[in-house]
Amino acid sequence: MLELSFSKILLESGTDEAGRGCLAGPVTAAAVILPSNFENIILNDSKQLSEKARETLRHLIEQQAITFAVTHLEPLEIDSINILNASIKAMQECILKLSPQPDYIIVDGNSPFIRKKGIKNCSGKIFTAAEIGILTSIPNSSIVKGDAKFMSIAAASVLAKTYRDEYMNRIHEEFPMYNWKQNKGYPTKEHRDAIRKYGVTKYHRMTFKLLPEQLKLDI
Repeated sequence: MLELSFSKILLESGTDEAGRGCLAGPVTAAAVILPSNFENIILNDSKQLSEKARETLRHLIEQQAITFAVTHLEPLEIDSINILNASIKAMQECILKLSPQPDYIIVDGNSPFIRKKGIKNCSGKIFTAAEIGILTSIPNSSIVKGDAKFMSIAAASVLAKTYRDEYMNRIHEEFPMYNWKQNKGYPTKEHRDAIRKYGVTKYHRMTFKLLPEQLKLDI
């Protein structure tokens, strides 16, 4: 069973993202504050769970969380600020949506929640001075494999994964030839073969290496 809290502070938010390594679709982040009495023996890193388990947990988390938020950052913004900055920014946007605001933030991974050079703020949602003040005032820790250690990060990973899968299923109906319903935008052979045959869409990340022979792709 995962640990409930890292900081032992009551309003601790976990945050995580999904879709960072995809060729198409958004990077999706979630943030969750769980109640102090939350228990679940199934909850884990979303990658270790079946689709059925993730969907079951999603509804349970939404019902029992003190607060939660989900954010999609689209390919144009990913291409503008790069995928690492986009992943962090998506998590930051989630934190700003939480009510009540957390007193501590734990982040999956080893990247700092606030980068050394400040908040990348040149595309998409532009943070106000007040929002930047909120983000920089909340203490936080980045935890490697945190989604397999702490419940709130695991819960955020489940929400990010299920909401992103839902998004990819929806745009699959618009471009079924890429089979995003199955591959979710990841760089599978099938996905790359479809790019080679049909070209790219508005949902593809143009700064990513879409094909091994990238220079031959007319983008």
